[in-house]
Amino acid sequence: MTAPADSLDPARRGRLFAAVAGVVVLFLAASSVPSPLYVVYQAQWGFSAATLTVIFAVYVLFLLASLLVVGGLSDHLGRRPVLAGALLVQTVAVVLFLVASNVTMLLVARAVQGAATGAAITAMAATLVDLRPERAGLANATTPLIGLALGALGCGLLVEYAPAPTRLVWGVLLAGFAVVAVVLALLPETAPRRPGAVASLRPRVRIPAGLRADVLAIAPTLAASWALGGLYLSLGPSVAAEILGLHSHLLGGVVVTLLCGVGALSAVVLYRRAPETLLAPAGGLLALGTLVTLGGLALGAPPVTALGTVVAGVGFGSASLACFGTLARIARPDTRGELMAVAYTIAYLAFSLPAVVAGVAAVQVGLRPVAEVYGLVVVVLGVTAVVARVLVLRARRAAAPVTAPATPCPAAGETGR
Repeated sequence: MTAPADSLDPARRGRLFAAVAGVVVLFLAASSVPSPLYVVYQAQWGFSAATLTVIFAVYVLFLLASLLVVGGLSDHLGRRPVLAGALLVQTVAVVLFLVASNVTMLLVARAVQGAATGAAITAMAATLVDLRPERAGLANATTPLIGLALGALGCGLLVEYAPAPTRLVWGVLLAGFAVVAVVLALLPETAPRRPGAVASLRPRVRIPAGLRADVLAIAPTLAASWALGGLYLSLGPSVAAEILGLHSHLLGGVVVTLLCGVGALSAVVLYRRAPETLLAPAGGLLALGTLVTLGGLALGAPPVTALGTVVAGVGFGSASLACFGTLARIARPDTRGELMAVAYTIAYLAFSLPAVVAGVAAVQVGLRPVAEVYGLVVVVLGVTAVVARVLVLRARRAAAPVTAPATPCPAAGETGR
């Protein structure tokens, strides 16, 4: 039975909101767990960097396919059925990781995980808007970053200090997903059923009517920030090891955690700012932080690289708050899932395409030049976000009606002259 979110008791709605935010964190943590593990799998099974790129590409390919096919399904079937299905598929993926003994099984597990994540993130983001639209922008901005940070850091700790590094972390995630099942059992349906579920499965990316200008306004900043995330999650641990000489598995996870953790903290600090006012500063910080990071790589100076990552992390969090805060403001109840699918499609295309190209190129020309070119691409995207925002503001000012000066009232005694 459907229970509209606004009919729920405010205290219960707040608890459910926090629980769903926790589910987002866990799903995104699961998606970043493999990053510190890749070097372990490579050592055990002896596959090349090109194979590593294929594993990354398979994950993103299935995630994007899932976004295109079922991204708007929760607007028709309701949030709970889609989330339950995603949880089941994610659990299957974790079990496959747990028993994986070769590259083929790793590929299959990553593909299944990509499909589950794509189905879940849009439904979860829409559920947060259903429950607390005034706080959903902050939650949708920070929870993915917190999840990515915790997944990479937690896995790095287990790989470095715990036994059975390719097994234990997946057991921990299975326990976490058992808790998620309980949360979903207690979660009331927050979106009414609507006709058109089968038609919504046709692969497409469609911006809901009337929202095109708003979505296009945030697209450059969204693309710049997620391209930076792709750089760190795909090449970050390898860059730390091969270029900076930091061979600890824990430090490989810290690289990702520093970017995403600073991003999440920045979004919390900036929460009271109007989202649109952060679009241009976020692009500038992304470009500046990446430039400083590249300088640290050129100098072989880890502290400089860390400083650049912190600056870029502030930009990452600002961009996430700006984009998802805007989406929470403009989202309509009947198209929230569809709108989030569009946003995440843009994000994951920016996240994946440069990373896949970089992985292939690294085999041919080496890691350092590829990391430098990738970083410069992020810089260009950040500057583009700033320029795009300036142009939008100028266009708005030019289109604004000019208010005629008020006609002064006649002085006393002048009426009728």
